[in-house]
Amino acid sequence: MRILIIDGQSGRIGACLAEELRRRGVTERHEVLGVGTNALATAAMLKAGVSAGATGENAAVVQAKKADIITGPIGILLADSLLGEITPAISVAVGQSEAVKIPVPVNRCACRIVGADALTRTQLIEAVCDEIERISSPKKPEIAQL
Repeated sequence: MRILIIDGQSGRIGACLAEELRRRGVTERHEVLGVGTNALATAAMLKAGVSAGATGENAAVVQAKKADIITGPIGILLADSLLGEITPAISVAVGQSEAVKIPVPVNRCACRIVGADALTRTQLIEAVCDEIERISSPKKPEIAQL
């Protein structure tokens, strides 16, 4: 399974996602790629433990087509967000990808997510990683009840 983390600016949310996925062993079981909209964001995710990293619009567009799961701050779904680092091509590629999208619901980029303020960034990252683990874990056979 290919998990794609897209982030921009400092790459802090992407790095937090990568660190948590590494801590949970997801990076050992699956390919976790980090695409930054700038070199700083990519470097942060590489340092945090993604399998590989790339930078720029084309990398995000190409990898969105190949991903099974896409995560990052909710701004990756919104053209011109992250101070303009998310181009319309990136947001369209993420939106049109057949991958499951699991964004971190942060109240930034002129987008208010009701209920997001009730949780800390750490709790939001953990909740996103819980969902990634649930989706990416092999299904255990159910035992028939008698």
